[in-house]
Amino acid sequence: MKAIRRFTVRPVLPEPLRPLSDLARNLRWSWHTETQELFRAVDPEGPRSADADPVRLLGTVPAARLTELAGDQHFMRRLTEVSEDLREYLGGPRWYQSRLSEGAELPAAIAYFSPEFGVTAALPQYSGGLGILAGDHLKAASDLGVPLIGVGLLYRHGYFRQSLSRDGWQQEHYPVLDPNELPLTLLREADGTPSRVVLALPGGRSLYASIWQAQVGRVPLLLLDSDVEENAPGERDVTDRLYGGGSDHRLLQEMLLGIGGVRAVRTYCRLTGHADPEVFHTNEGHAGFLGLERIRELSETGLDFDAALEVVRAGAVFTTHTPVPAGIDRFDRQLVARHFGDDGELPGVGAEKILRLGMETYEGGEPGLFNMAVMGLRLAQRANGVSTLHGSVSREMFSGLWPGFDPSEVPITSVTNGVHAPTWVAPEVLRLGDGALDAEAAGDAVAGTAGGTGDGAASAAGLRHSAAVPDREIWDLRRGLREQLVTEVRGRLHASWRGRGAGTAELGWIDGVLDPDVLTIGFARRVPSYKRLTLMLHDRDRLRELLLHPTHPIQIVVAGKAHPADDGGKRLIQELVRFADDPRVRHRIVFLPDYGMGMAQKLYPGCDVWLNNPLRPLEACGTSGMKAALNGCLNLSVRDGWWDEWFDPGFGWAIPTADGSATDEERRDELEANALYALIEDRVAPRFYDRNAEGLPERWIEMVRSTLATLGPKVLAGRMVREYVERLYAPAALSRRALKPAAARDLAAWKTRVRAAWPQVTVDHVEATADTAVGGTAELGSTLALRVRIALGGLDPEDVEVQVVAGRVDSGDAIAEARTFPLKPAGGHDLEDRWLYEGPLALDRTGPYGYTVRVLPAHPLLASGAELGLVAVPNASTGDGGGVLLR
Repeated sequence: MKAIRRFTVRPVLPEPLRPLSDLARNLRWSWHTETQELFRAVDPEGPRSADADPVRLLGTVPAARLTELAGDQHFMRRLTEVSEDLREYLGGPRWYQSRLSEGAELPAAIAYFSPEFGVTAALPQYSGGLGILAGDHLKAASDLGVPLIGVGLLYRHGYFRQSLSRDGWQQEHYPVLDPNELPLTLLREADGTPSRVVLALPGGRSLYASIWQAQVGRVPLLLLDSDVEENAPGERDVTDRLYGGGSDHRLLQEMLLGIGGVRAVRTYCRLTGHADPEVFHTNEGHAGFLGLERIRELSETGLDFDAALEVVRAGAVFTTHTPVPAGIDRFDRQLVARHFGDDGELPGVGAEKILRLGMETYEGGEPGLFNMAVMGLRLAQRANGVSTLHGSVSREMFSGLWPGFDPSEVPITSVTNGVHAPTWVAPEVLRLGDGALDAEAAGDAVAGTAGGTGDGAASAAGLRHSAAVPDREIWDLRRGLREQLVTEVRGRLHASWRGRGAGTAELGWIDGVLDPDVLTIGFARRVPSYKRLTLMLHDRDRLRELLLHPTHPIQIVVAGKAHPADDGGKRLIQELVRFADDPRVRHRIVFLPDYGMGMAQKLYPGCDVWLNNPLRPLEACGTSGMKAALNGCLNLSVRDGWWDEWFDPGFGWAIPTADGSATDEERRDELEANALYALIEDRVAPRFYDRNAEGLPERWIEMVRSTLATLGPKVLAGRMVREYVERLYAPAALSRRALKPAAARDLAAWKTRVRAAWPQVTVDHVEATADTAVGGTAELGSTLALRVRIALGGLDPEDVEVQVVAGRVDSGDAIAEARTFPLKPAGGHDLEDRWLYEGPLALDRTGPYGYTVRVLPAHPLLASGAELGLVAVPNASTGDGGGVLLR
């Protein structure tokens, strides 16, 4: 029979054990070794998987065992110590508080919005790198004391669980998650009733959502849940699963995340007294509607739409994670329009104003589509990509929003991702060198001191200490981790084959899968086509030779999920699974289904080499290789994402790419696959098996040591979060504070005036006075005296900046490595409203050299001269100008 109502019965802990509840409900346990060990002691015989949730554990421990623990003095001492440690962690000053005490002007709070969060396997609300990055961002912010509030959705089915059919086809399963059985707390009003946020939907309908809170160390994570009784069946399913449903479903999810998320933050701050955020950080475009809700809030204070938009932009940060337009959510403009205006959200605001924020109204765009990333960029004064290369790709991809500017000048910077060391570093690595890399050094800050910097400087010091660890100890550690991986793989492979229908009698061969003494390569990630899961299969005979080499064999562990709607990705998985099923090689290559955080935490430490072979430059960052590096695993990767900026031969190998010479995709794959095989055969495997008289691969160990000591400190999430604070959050907070209502109205009016006048702003005449004619030659170190006449179209000189842009030129007169120099007004205007500007141009570079002049809008509250996307340059007939040859 089926129950007509479901509820959860919570355990009642004996009074002395009540602190266990606080420890279980703060997700710091997921990266704090002492807390994990304490819960293992609660039930020593229980499961030790990475997704073992202490909340669920406490609900299954017999009452007699709890009574026994309450009387166990040794256990109670440990409980007191761990509880006191958490109390100090939550309440003591850390890096952020130290910066404030030094006089730094930092935001009172930051709201961080993301469609997914990978904090722990026990809270499966993530699909891949975006969510794992968001989880690491929260954890590092907690370690650093950054007053962050995370905002996301609670998916009742999470992402899917993956299994394989007998013929290797991906199968998806969606287990139901009960939030009462997860490490979550329902946010309630003072009278005990559940807090709600509500959105207006077309036709007079409403979308309600409750607010669940996960505590990630010091950081609250608010998750909105539409599965509440007030909703009709269709609305209850809005948060059913991550990245599911059609366009209308996805739009409702993103409206709930953005608009509902802001309302959830306001509710949380009202109920708890937490400081209201001064900065709103949108992690990818899914949460972009948060800016519209903030505009609505400000409109209730008397600001009009344009002035409110300026305030919102000043305090907003937008991070883009995709290097391809296909990775961005785009909606039909009519679908978006239906959900706004008097019959939906933001009544009183014309739908056209809202649509203008996201429409692709630029050359190459599709005007009928509403682009969430475009809205994110238009609603944020500060934006960034997630690696240096990705920043460059993003500036190129979105350059249509800033016409007239070179891609290098598009106002999108980059903050390279990092990973949270205490989450991803194996305990054995932390204990390397008799505790040289202890857990405190790998994560928690030295609280209360200016040097307390979370998992940045603290763990950097610990990682660098690996230089003192003997070779033998490093090598024994690596073999031990490889052996653990072999055991893990065999267990998972056995379970996978049983799920595929194999009987126990068929599976004896699994006991011989992998060898703890063989070079082990890992490859695990999502399976879109650009990540090229099957590049290794391009020449199967050659791969078999590498796997079965008589003296230098390799073995490969592969994992990954294809999106449920991506049959192409599923075919790639099936292709690899069928190859791995071949009895000739199945002991050397395996595919493990259901890749997630629990598997990853075993996989990274146990591999010797981490493989990444995307189509360059389509990997925005690729943080899996960072996690592997923190465990002493070497990288073998295309120079894409983070590996492009931090590659060094001491850390691994760069796979040569054919992106500059091969346009045919098949030919490119062939060239790059052959380069991969050659690297493994000629350099990677020989170095691994090159042993000295003591049986140690000295050169390999030196690379492991270099990876830990030199690369490790660079890839930490603490470094990443500090960069966000100092380069983006703090300037955004200052900009927001500067925009008082009067200033916001003035700025909006100024922009309107400038945009209206800009068609009449022209560069009418340019002349240069020097010892040479334009197009001739000049001596290095000489100076050109420039005189420029500008028509300002009724604007004042303080409304603009006039610049000379100069640098080396190519055969087409395009300026490369350009530098800009301001020109100054040299007098009033003439009868035709033309203004004279003058200034020197020092010729400090040899070779073909050129310059031009341009006019940009200028205002003290702009973050950059390119912000408005307006520029005026000379036409072909404007006076002197052009290039000179310096000698």
